[in-house]
Amino acid sequence: MNRLLSKTLTAACVATVSVAAPAQMLPPPQDALTLAASAAVDVQYDLLSMTLSATREGSDASTVQSQLRQAIDAALAEARKAQRPGQIDVRTGAFSLTPRYGNRGATITGWVGNGEVVLEGRDMAGIAALAGRLGTVTVARVGYTLARETRERIEAEAVAQAITRFRARAGDYAKQFGFNGYTVREVHIGTADPVIVQPMLRQRMVAAEAADASIPVEAGKATVTVTVNGSVQMTR
Repeated sequence: MNRLLSKTLTAACVATVSVAAPAQMLPPPQDALTLAASAAVDVQYDLLSMTLSATREGSDASTVQSQLRQAIDAALAEARKAQRPGQIDVRTGAFSLTPRYGNRGATITGWVGNGEVVLEGRDMAGIAALAGRLGTVTVARVGYTLARETRERIEAEAVAQAITRFRARAGDYAKQFGFNGYTVREVHIGTADPVIVQPMLRQRMVAAEAADASIPVEAGKATVTVTVNGSVQMTR
């Protein structure tokens, strides 16, 4: 029995060595060069997302919820009049009802409700003007981003620039090392498109003081960055 087990283990070891041997026999890469290149393209943000909120407080949960729903419904009814798909879209955001406790934290002394209406789209001026007309909600936060087609177009432009720089840099480096050219071994492409979200406390105060005034907005620019890194085989 022991002799049979010994033979089995020996066969297993031999099989393991025979599989691992080819990988160990691979020669190390010769005349390989690792490098990276990047490109950044600036583009104007073209999508605005504006969140407006309402808060109600009281001792009775159902009353607070009812008052909050009335405020949100009134804002939605007004906002839907200006809705244009893709330009100004309207939807609800978070809706919550939270108990408020006394000093010792054991007894509920009241309730706080919060609800949100979200305006988003390409028409930033229209969204800003609409937000100023919604008297039952005030601006809580604003976010700027890129539309999908804009992001894809700018990303493709940045990728092309980064690849061109990678190839030019690989050729220059190869010549400096005394080689005539190169072939690509492997390449990795990484992209990043930022999303900026910024609170608008000042605009929230403006909205509370003048319900029919347009909310000031300034989108600014985004930077889409692409990095190409990899290795090339320098050739004679």
